[in-house]
Amino acid sequence: MERINFQTIEKKWQKIFATETLYNKTGKKFYCLEMFPYPSGRIHMGHVRNYTIGDVVARYKFLNGFNVLHPMGWDSFGLPAENAARSNNLSPKDWTLDNVKTMKRQLKMLGLSIDWDLEISTCDENYYKHQQELFIDFYNMGLVSRKETYVNWDPVEQSVLANEQVINGKGWRSNATVERKKLSQWFFNITKFSNDLLNGLDSLPGWPEKVKLMQKNWIGKSIGCDINFEIENSKNKLKVFTTRPDTIFGASFIAISVDHDLSKNFKDIPDFLKFKEECSKMGTTEEAIANAEKLGFKTDIVVKHPFLKNKTLPVYIANFVLMDYGNGAIFGCPAHDQRDFDFAKKYKLPIIEVVSKEGKKNKNLKEAYTGEGKLINSDFLNGLSVDQAKKTIVKKIEENKLGLKKTLYRLKDWGISRQRFWGCPIPIIYLKDGSIVPVDKSELPIKLPDDVDLNSSGNPLENHPSWKKTTCKKTGQPAIRETDTLDTFVDSSWYFLRFCSPKNKNKPFDVNDANYWMPVDQYIGGIEHAILHLLYSRFFMRAIKKCDDDMSYDEPFKNLFTQGMVCHETYKD
Repeated sequence: MERINFQTIEKKWQKIFATETLYNKTGKKFYCLEMFPYPSGRIHMGHVRNYTIGDVVARYKFLNGFNVLHPMGWDSFGLPAENAARSNNLSPKDWTLDNVKTMKRQLKMLGLSIDWDLEISTCDENYYKHQQELFIDFYNMGLVSRKETYVNWDPVEQSVLANEQVINGKGWRSNATVERKKLSQWFFNITKFSNDLLNGLDSLPGWPEKVKLMQKNWIGKSIGCDINFEIENSKNKLKVFTTRPDTIFGASFIAISVDHDLSKNFKDIPDFLKFKEECSKMGTTEEAIANAEKLGFKTDIVVKHPFLKNKTLPVYIANFVLMDYGNGAIFGCPAHDQRDFDFAKKYKLPIIEVVSKEGKKNKNLKEAYTGEGKLINSDFLNGLSVDQAKKTIVKKIEENKLGLKKTLYRLKDWGISRQRFWGCPIPIIYLKDGSIVPVDKSELPIKLPDDVDLNSSGNPLENHPSWKKTTCKKTGQPAIRETDTLDTFVDSSWYFLRFCSPKNKNKPFDVNDANYWMPVDQYIGGIEHAILHLLYSRFFMRAIKKCDDDMSYDEPFKNLFTQGMVCHETYKD
């Protein structure tokens, strides 16, 4: 039997998909894109499965008269390359480029209808130069901020992780238990688009409902109200946000974050310091907090119930209250919130039922009831449904000037600082006078040094003897470069735009080419990226449109196909 020459087949298809057809902007276009791979060494069946689907779709559309864009690139920055280089005494660049060469050869042997003339790689300075430009544009538009906050610290990677990169309280790659650490970090202000990102899901009929629901839940729009509780023997008030103001008559305690201002009153108490240390081992994600044992430190502070005379509520500092959600304080209603129920059982606090399915009292609650029903034990709310009670109590709270109706989102700003070498340098410098400024665009790209010591502890760029020392072009002042690099999800949040004009040396993409090809008509990849990559890409499109009025679209992917994952039962000790 004659051996099939895949390279000959591939060359024939490359001729059909030659780049001269790409910019013949007459007729219908079709942009087919698979999530680009991380060059880990060799392709596997997951790659073959993904790229075969795109190949079939691209060929079908071409044969039906469409101008087809079907490119390929490499998501080539990242910690695995740094770790592999450290283990094998290589440079991450050499290790990565060698893997790209191997995987490209294997993909070409498959005879896929990929236009290799459009190939990009995120670790190529011709790519990350433009990423640094986008960072500066975002910075100038107020979409980048630096703030001190508690972060998820991976003790193995020695780096910060975004909330989305923490799975069951562990680092998504290292599987190490994530810790809570306070650091000054760079953020993309994704929360400025919270409502737009949520509403935009309705304009994506070509996305799986499961993915849209995952994003909707992650953005997490909550409508509730603030309530100001009077602190006994003090002129101060404690502001609490709640989405269940209807359960106010079932409140039996107040819980505040370990980082709340009131917690500072106990900073010299040994038992509190021990409690705080325990909290620091837990990570900062809601998932980690939900799965952890509920712990509290009882303070000597009590507050007055806003509607019941002579009733006070004890204030606890609790490990399950987040400072960056609401006001870092909640009122606990154990009968109707399982977290509060567990806490109340542990600390022997009252459990007062105020919502009943049948409208009757249940003396032996074995778990929190979170369903619908009628209000009981609730004074002027008795007999109302949950929705009616919410409206009534919020109106009463506002009338009595106890608080205001409020909308919050679960979504947090995207922490993009990573304390590692093999990533895109952040184009920021710190001047002697304390000011922080972006570098001049004429100095881009800010390149990584070749002589870094990967075996040093901590961030290799921070430990480099000369790389971080520079001069501000505008003022001539001595300056220090930012030594954190960008999260690799930044690299993959705009690569689909670069494919529209990958040879453009002057800007990230030509807006006319982007407006022709975008949005991606068919995007293919794993559902494991439903939150991280897909949400960040949607943010990037909106941020770019805010910076450039000529951009026509704010959604990157018209149709999304999640091809599933190659799975098998696995075991670990």
